[in-house]
Amino acid sequence: MLAKIAWRNIWRNKRRSTIVLLSVVVGVVALIFTDGLTNGMIRQMLFNQISSNIAHIQIHGDGFSGNKAVQNLIPDKDRALNTVKDIPELKAYSQRVVAFGLLSSATNSSGVYINGINPEDEAEVSIIEELIIKGNFLDEGEREIVLGQKLAEKLDVGVGDKIVAMSNTPDGNIGSELFRIKGIFETFSSDFDKSYVYIPLKTSQRMLDIGDNIHEIAIVLNKYQASESVKSRIKDQLPDSYEVLSYQDVLPLLLLQMDMYKESMMIINLIIGLALVFGIINSMLMAVFERINEFGVLMSIGMKNYKIFMMVVLEALFIGMIGTIAGTIFGLLIHIPLSIYGVDFSIFSESLSSLGVGSVIYSDISFSNLFSLIMLIPFISIIGAVYPAYKAIKLEPVYAVRYV
Repeated sequence: MLAKIAWRNIWRNKRRSTIVLLSVVVGVVALIFTDGLTNGMIRQMLFNQISSNIAHIQIHGDGFSGNKAVQNLIPDKDRALNTVKDIPELKAYSQRVVAFGLLSSATNSSGVYINGINPEDEAEVSIIEELIIKGNFLDEGEREIVLGQKLAEKLDVGVGDKIVAMSNTPDGNIGSELFRIKGIFETFSSDFDKSYVYIPLKTSQRMLDIGDNIHEIAIVLNKYQASESVKSRIKDQLPDSYEVLSYQDVLPLLLLQMDMYKESMMIINLIIGLALVFGIINSMLMAVFERINEFGVLMSIGMKNYKIFMMVVLEALFIGMIGTIAGTIFGLLIHIPLSIYGVDFSIFSESLSSLGVGSVIYSDISFSNLFSLIMLIPFISIIGAVYPAYKAIKLEPVYAVRYV
């Protein structure tokens, strides 16, 4: 009975109720839109980092992440590879030689990270092959090289041009090779495009004079969520002379940024929630003062205070629930095309590339945040109705009936 009366009371003043409902709907839609784009941008940053070079898990010699010296090789690569091959969650892995060196053209030079790879294995681990914009990815040529678009512009070179790569060898000498540019890639990060080049694995081993040794094994799993548990199992099977890192260990700042985003969304939710609280308080107070005579009559015929209190609260709860449901539906209808086609921020492409994000950002809703939002707004509506409901039950029936 109370719910039925509360529902009818909402529509006694259609204009006011509609305005409050619209404010709830707009707030919910704004939260879903903001959450989708921000969450999408951060997830793209993480995916781009993982898929371009980091992978889900990396195995090195102990201390390699802090000191990428050319002599810091994996102690026994065969033992490490056998351990990797036994991982049930394994999707692919790639052996890498990683060294800092100098790349020189006829007009300029630049410091770079030289990555010696097996092209077929690397294509299963990273997306560099898919990001080639000129020429082709590495194949069977021993002196082929692919580099980023930004680096090619700096060195003033193109596909087919010759270039010299140099790096220190473990014994302190300088190893060098002449390469012909096979392809040019463009990733989502301008810093990556300026810093990384890829050459055949055997060529890099010969240039650095390290035999058949490697510096890194990059591992991709079927599900990235299993990276920490798989990392722990690998560490248990290998001695302390190996270093095993998950992408969480390699990208702590990015994960911290994701945590900060979650905290910021809580603050945004709180701000919008406070705005809705005051809007509902204002609306329900107006409704209470308009119906003082009605409340006086209800009290006079014996209606309990808690029932009057609940009736006012239910009115606000219905408004919050209707607004939340409608706002969620409209928000998801906006999210679906944005998750497929994205939002084009080409005008900010330079700034976004410095953050490692593409110019098109795809909406990606966090369903935990969405669930929290769906629960939060009706609760806020109840909070906003407490004071008006309290004012209603504090009315004196004798004076309330005579109120004009």
